[in-house]
Amino acid sequence: MTHQEFDFIYHNTNFFGQFWKAKSTNAVVVIAHGMGEHSGRFNEVAKKLTDNYFSVVAFDHFGHGKTSGKRGHNPSFDAVLESLSITIQKAKKLFPKKPIFIYGHSMGGNVVINYALRKNEDLKGVIATSPFLKLAFSPPKVKLMAGKLLQKIAPSVTMGNELNPNNLSRDKNAVEAYLNDELVHDKISPNFSLSFLDSGFWAIKNADKLTTPLSIFHGDEDKITSHLASKEFVDKTELATLKLYKGGYHELQHDLCKEEMLQDVVDWLNSQL
Repeated sequence: MTHQEFDFIYHNTNFFGQFWKAKSTNAVVVIAHGMGEHSGRFNEVAKKLTDNYFSVVAFDHFGHGKTSGKRGHNPSFDAVLESLSITIQKAKKLFPKKPIFIYGHSMGGNVVINYALRKNEDLKGVIATSPFLKLAFSPPKVKLMAGKLLQKIAPSVTMGNELNPNNLSRDKNAVEAYLNDELVHDKISPNFSLSFLDSGFWAIKNADKLTTPLSIFHGDEDKITSHLASKEFVDKTELATLKLYKGGYHELQHDLCKEEMLQDVVDWLNSQL
């Protein structure tokens, strides 16, 4: 496996990207990370994939990681989808004529599912882990009302996302690593929170329009994003499957079941080739 970095400019923003090249590439997986984190947290995922002949391309979202801009803010949901599209095009240039998969976690799961539904892209398949289609809890109505008002008058204002790091994983070492990661933040603007809530509902409503094979992986003890929403989505389309991990928390790739989950990902990818 070899590793390199790249960047691109879109919407007056300098995006950070990186890729891991397998010794031999059967297909390419483009990764979209979750809220508050960054692409570097997928090193273990990249190693598992490259060991199994899948090269990996990833990038840091608007307001995240090493990408420039205000932490926790994006200009629009469409702009987020376009940044993924640009990364997919980069992957095609890096690995010509190789099948392309997209893989998104949490917020990134919302992104890849909506991308598959809204964009006419030649994708081999889609993977979503713990996708943010609905929250696993009901946010305070007062905060939602305040967010909708701010989205109209000050959409770039950021607040704390109120995420409890202990809900990410049952592995205390993984939680500690998250807390000590200098590129992780807890900021979120109305353009992120509200647009993703809306796009999650939209995705479920339009699940029957899916034309690309999709596999969703979710823990049944996820306290951040709803595994029931994942089931609701899958029940509306014959092209999607769902595997639930008993006792699994939000970050399956860092949870106690990570070896099983990552092998399931590899097995599903191979089944699509």
